[in-house]
Amino acid sequence: MLSPERIASFFKMDDETWRRHANPWSVYTRFAAIPAMILAIWSRVWIGWWALAPVSAVAVWLWINPRAFAPVHADRGWASRGIYGERFWLKNRLDAPRDFRVLLRWLIVLGLVGFVSLAWGLVELRAWPTAYGATLLIVAQLWRIDRMGLLYEESQRAASGE
Repeated sequence: MLSPERIASFFKMDDETWRRHANPWSVYTRFAAIPAMILAIWSRVWIGWWALAPVSAVAVWLWINPRAFAPVHADRGWASRGIYGERFWLKNRLDAPRDFRVLLRWLIVLGLVGFVSLAWGLVELRAWPTAYGATLLIVAQLWRIDRMGLLYEESQRAASGE
């Protein structure tokens, strides 16, 4: 099983990288990568194996993205709080409330259903499962970020003794 430490070491996200990752531009441009990846994969119909070039470009962008934007030092924005909550979750997930952990599992299921539908649509070149899967994936991710933001807010209240 992948521990939070192994995940963090793979992505090599230090404090500065996490602050850059929390920049709203970073968050929203990662969402923009979803239709870009769909188009890149679908382009195999038009350009054959050359489709690996745009697929690789999107993959490289997703790796560079958390490092590409200015760091955020305040937790004022919804997206920033969500990313700070994600970092808190990776370090303290066993301390999170049980209801929160249960909801996250359901969001993982929702995201997996979306991913399977999206993958099937891209393999079969069918528009409706591709669009449906992308929609489920995005909804699950947005909901997850929202819940992570709430977890972060709760952790900050607890840390301040409120």
